[in-house]
Amino acid sequence: MDAHGGHYLNKEAVLSPLGAARMCQLLLGCTIMALVSHSAGYSASYGTFCMFVWCFCFAVTLLVFALDVTRLHACMPVSWDNFTVAFAMLATLMYVTASVVYAVYFLQGACADEACEAHVYRIAVTVCSSVCCFPYGAEVFLTRAKPGAVVGYMATVSGLLKVVQSFVACIIFGALANDSEYNQHIASQYCVVVYSLCFSVTVIVVVLTVSGRTSALRFPFDRFVVVYTFFALILYLSTALIWPIFSFDRKYGNTTRPEDCPPGKCPWDSKLVVAVFTNVNLVLYFVDLVYSQRIRFVSSSAV
Repeated sequence: MDAHGGHYLNKEAVLSPLGAARMCQLLLGCTIMALVSHSAGYSASYGTFCMFVWCFCFAVTLLVFALDVTRLHACMPVSWDNFTVAFAMLATLMYVTASVVYAVYFLQGACADEACEAHVYRIAVTVCSSVCCFPYGAEVFLTRAKPGAVVGYMATVSGLLKVVQSFVACIIFGALANDSEYNQHIASQYCVVVYSLCFSVTVIVVVLTVSGRTSALRFPFDRFVVVYTFFALILYLSTALIWPIFSFDRKYGNTTRPEDCPPGKCPWDSKLVVAVFTNVNLVLYFVDLVYSQRIRFVSSSAV
């Protein structure tokens, strides 16, 4: 018992639905790493990325679970609720990506007789990784903002969208780095500047919120976020128009995929990925802006 009559250990961290979700995350994460290490295996940059996702998410989840059980999270210099929901959202996205990448690059074609055992293990890894998306998604669902409840910014739709926007931007950067030929035109270089600027500010917003430092700023943080989201929407709208022109127009590029373009190392594929996810982020920023106005209106009405 502590000085205030409470228990040292937090039973709710284990017996609650949130605790059950985290224990499922740990169980599935441990199973995935064991299967990969035993026979499934991984190789090349794609396999390394998947293994990093599984190890990183398992390590952070174990840390979150341990700190929550022991109540030591109160000693952490972060806004705990904002941190946990932001990580759960990020882990959900990372697991979805790793599941798709591992299935695409390690489950291609039929297995040979001597490799069938490894193929079965890889199927098991893909299934476990796909299933593990749901416990992380359940944590986001359980900790999200509910009507009438006072929660941190990251638990709102706008806060969760900030995590998704940052993750989508990372996918764009990955495609840009994969021989996208973005440096051939000033206009496409402008698009890269827009992606970098929006990503940087979004990450700063998330970091300030998770660290609990927003109250120390000398300007209204909520207004800054709304204004920034508006300008990010305008900037992404410009890239959504400019990038396809300088990537797929006959004057600057190819309208269709070249026949001699090798899979996985084709600039046209990278340009297409950038174009698709640029529009994805454009929609995300638009939804973010609409929702930000909505919650601001509600809060103003309440006052």
